[in-house]
Amino acid sequence: MHRCSRCCTEPSYNKLVTEAETFQDSPLKPEELHVLRAQYEKEGYYVGVQTKFNYAWGLIKSASRNEQQQGVHLLSEIFRNAPERRRECLYYLALGNYKLGNYAEARRYNDLLLDHEPGNLQAESLRALVDEKVAKEGMIGVAIVGGMAIAAGVVGGMLFRGSKKR
Repeated sequence: MHRCSRCCTEPSYNKLVTEAETFQDSPLKPEELHVLRAQYEKEGYYVGVQTKFNYAWGLIKSASRNEQQQGVHLLSEIFRNAPERRRECLYYLALGNYKLGNYAEARRYNDLLLDHEPGNLQAESLRALVDEKVAKEGMIGVAIVGGMAIAAGVVGGMLFRGSKKR
C-alpha cells in the first residue's frame, strides 16, 4: 500500500471539496426536519439555544431557499444573542450564506472561524468552494461586460455609418 509523508498525511484539496459538497447536497428527510421544527415550535417564546441551533442546522441543509434563509436568520440571532455559542455558529452561517449565493458573507464568517481554528478542515474546504464560485462568477461577469462592450461597439459603428451616409 502507498504511504508517503506528503500526500498520505495531508488532506487533499479534492477530498476537502467533496466533503463540503456532500454536506451541502444532503438535506434532511422531511420527517427529520419536521421533528426539529416541532421541538422548536413546542418551546415557543422560550425556545432554548440548542433547539434553535438544531432547527437552524436542519434548515441550512434544506434544498429550499426559503428554509435556508430562515436557517441563516436563526443562526444570526444565536450569533448576536449568545456570545458563548458564536464559534459553533460560524461554519453554518458561512455554509448557509454560501448556499444562498452570499459569497462575501460566507467568506467573512468562514474567515472568522479559520482565525479561531486555523486547521478546521470543513472551513478550509468551504473556503475553497467559496473561492471557486467567486472566481467562476467573476469570469462570467467579465464575459458579460465584454459581450456588452462588443455589442455597444457594433451598434455604435452602425449608427456612425448611418450618420455618414446622410
